[in-house]
Amino acid sequence: MSESPSSPPENPLGQPVRYDENYSPALLFPIARQDKRNELSLKSDKLPFNGADIWNAYELSWLNSKGLPQVGIAEFVFPSSSPNIIESKSFKLYLNSLNQSKFDDVKNLQTVMQHDLSKAVDEDISVNIYGVDSVGENQIQAFDAECIDHQDLTIDQYDYDPSLLQLEISDLVSENLCSHLLKSNCLITNQPDWASVLIQYKGQKICHASLLKYLVSFRTHNEFHEQCVERIFCDVLTYCQPQELTIYARYTRRGGLDINPWRSNCLTSMENIRLVRQ
Repeated sequence: MSESPSSPPENPLGQPVRYDENYSPALLFPIARQDKRNELSLKSDKLPFNGADIWNAYELSWLNSKGLPQVGIAEFVFPSSSPNIIESKSFKLYLNSLNQSKFDDVKNLQTVMQHDLSKAVDEDISVNIYGVDSVGENQIQAFDAECIDHQDLTIDQYDYDPSLLQLEISDLVSENLCSHLLKSNCLITNQPDWASVLIQYKGQKICHASLLKYLVSFRTHNEFHEQCVERIFCDVLTYCQPQELTIYARYTRRGGLDINPWRSNCLTSMENIRLVRQ
């Protein structure tokens, strides 16, 4: 399949757009990661973490070689080392452009998407497509962690504040903690983004009350999903200084897409689980 003629795209987020049903990789809008990483004093050649952004697409459709519509669920994994991320609305527009496009088979479609997305983020990514009968790959699960949401706390801080993070005096501990109360807002449109977040660490014990207050302080914060997770990782690393740290956020879907970034200084892979709100 040949690519359509392209010119530098404009960010479609927050703008009225026309949904193109003809295959068009030019719809993809890359955003440089480094612009926001500069705020965290992160250098691309010396990141304190590895990780990935796991995207799941639940509204994927195309035509087979005979013109019969096909549907599937796609998983995309973007390495955190990639120079760019993909703006989510442009991703949705790109997927919609496949609706009336013919592909010889699923492998051909997978190859085309892998090429287009790898080119956009400037690094190789992985793509897997599952049939809608593949129930096993989409079973609802839960974080294997202690939920910190049910503490008897008074909250009056809804503006981002990393100084809320505190340690308790203790020996080294290993904890798996989670919260379902992470909310931030889209950097461009200010629409709310909802997520459950997993915090795995080894180090001096983090005060659970302070951690929950800190996560709630994102409630009026404007950043993309990937940027929020990197900010949480860097804040916990700076203020709590754990020896090992992993942050994994599972965001609720919008436009048939959910985005699930994870960052870690000790893990090299993460399971693409599906939580109850996804």
